[in-house]
Amino acid sequence: MLTTKRIGVLAGGESAEREVSLRSGRAIFNALKAAGYNAVSIDAGPDLYDALRRERVEIAFLALHGGHGENGTVQGMLELLGIPYTGSGVLASALAMDKEASKKMFLYHRIPVPPFVVLQRSALSGQRSENEIKFLINFDLPWVVKPATEGSSVGVSIVRDRAQFKPALEKAFSLSERAIVEKYIKGKEIHIGILNGRVLGGVEVRPSLEFYSYEAKYTAGLTEYILPPEIDSEAYERAKQAALAANNALGCRGAPRIDLRVDEGGNPYVLEVNTIPGMTETSLLPKIAAEAGLDFTALIEEILRDAIEESKEETQ
Repeated sequence: MLTTKRIGVLAGGESAEREVSLRSGRAIFNALKAAGYNAVSIDAGPDLYDALRRERVEIAFLALHGGHGENGTVQGMLELLGIPYTGSGVLASALAMDKEASKKMFLYHRIPVPPFVVLQRSALSGQRSENEIKFLINFDLPWVVKPATEGSSVGVSIVRDRAQFKPALEKAFSLSERAIVEKYIKGKEIHIGILNGRVLGGVEVRPSLEFYSYEAKYTAGLTEYILPPEIDSEAYERAKQAALAANNALGCRGAPRIDLRVDEGGNPYVLEVNTIPGMTETSLLPKIAAEAGLDFTALIEEILRDAIEESKEETQ
């Protein structure tokens, strides 16, 4: 019986997404307790190893966004400790968190992505002029500039004229050694939820701000959510197929969310894969699950059961 297992809800941590992670963790913990599970909430700080031992955690439910909690580091520690955990494994987590690595995997598997280039922090060290850097970008404005290793749209900028480029790069480089510059795809932003290897559904987001920024994601009332997305059925099917292909290319498990842009011709472009998507009151995955007939507790339990099944398969 899963309700007899000691479940540690790991949240918080030290990434730029700490506050959102704490909100996700609180929602998951409350749902588990209300459903009769033996759950404990753990702030995943430097003493995480000791906390897991002290609380006698038997299963880890990961609600960590960004940083060590989503890049495979915490997953590796849990594997060494023999503690089953929710979500993707070490390699898939690391690949998904690194936008350069994941984009290259998508290209290898012929999954459509926006044109992009990767710039190193040294690009701003004076070794190259700003004009030389711009010459490396062989696609038209507008551009999306983002750090290579952050989530929740932290450090993301839309560059609509060249005067905005250097400040956008500086912002991205303040969070990562590498920056991704990709072509902005005019169209609709669609997010597809995957649950245990199958497409759960999708949502279209329409932020009132310039784009679906950190503020738009986590401030109630700043974004309109359309379920299902208002795109034609063929375009929606292509988006779902691209999302599932991206999930499989990285080897993800559990309940990842795939972010895409669908252009005006109905063509999908995969932006990134979130292996531990938000579970707050404004988060997309719970909305997608609800549209598919799964309430929040049912979604949590499905994710939990998958972690146990995966652990059994690995020990056989």
